[in-house]
Amino acid sequence: MKDTQKSAKSTTATKKKAEAFTDEERAAIKERVRETKAAEDKADGESAVLAKIAEMVEPDRAMAKRLHAVIKAGAPALSPRLWYGMPSYAKDGKVVCFFQPAQKFKTRYATFGFNDAAHLDEGTMWPVAFALTKLTAADEARVGALVKKAAAED
Repeated sequence: MKDTQKSAKSTTATKKKAEAFTDEERAAIKERVRETKAAEDKADGESAVLAKIAEMVEPDRAMAKRLHAVIKAGAPALSPRLWYGMPSYAKDGKVVCFFQPAQKFKTRYATFGFNDAAHLDEGTMWPVAFALTKLTAADEARVGALVKKAAAED
């Protein structure tokens, strides 16, 4: 029998890869695994989103609540669900938009973003994410128009 042994180099490379993720990123990956399992169990997406919003600290919680209401009113065809531990809204199983609280990755602002399923194309360049420090009435109107466009049938 031939003795096989991992070289020190391959062990070090594996260790470096494992350390490539921050604690916050690893937590998001673990949340995504739980979400996938919950989806298989047909868990209620809106309840999960509302529970996640309730866990947030201010001002993220207030913005997430308002965004949830604006999205539900402007694009009722989108289904609330969790995506990497963040409130998101999907169409035909694909996440269209999401809210990333500042607390999630310890950033100075929250993010409201769109994935490619949103089809918000405008020429050759367009924004797909917005930094939020607070949510004004004008911001809510802009979000409402964008999610309505994103949810529209092609």
